[in-house]
Amino acid sequence: MARPDAVDPAQDAHAEAGRTRFDKWLWAARFYKTRTLAAQAIEAGQARLAGERVKAAHPVRIGDAVTVRRQGLAWDVVVTGIADRRGSATIAASLYRESAESAAAREAEEATRRAAFQSRPTFPGRPTKRQRRKLADFLDEP
Repeated sequence: MARPDAVDPAQDAHAEAGRTRFDKWLWAARFYKTRTLAAQAIEAGQARLAGERVKAAHPVRIGDAVTVRRQGLAWDVVVTGIADRRGSATIAASLYRESAESAAAREAEEATRRAAFQSRPTFPGRPTKRQRRKLADFLDEP
């Protein structure tokens, strides 16, 4: 019987060769929650390898440039590590290095979104009976 923590020989061969599937790498680097979502993003052109649209099974190697767009935010990263399995967030962060321009642009976009969210009018819902009476009194004043 195989040990549950034993590594599949096929996966181990890919890791030793320094390459893995694009969708699997995006999932292991925690850009997407599932491999299915990663594959759908690749198919839609939201995740690109060296600026080119590729298939989900395309191999990713150390040094490749990856562009990921999610919810209006873009990450331009360089692959610094290969993983076939999803690990902790610290391990996932060590799999890539984000460019300074990409991080600055993403932070600026997030700051713009926060400012827009805070400045939008808030409507808590239907007014209460007391609020309606106050509004009616205010509108009926001469």
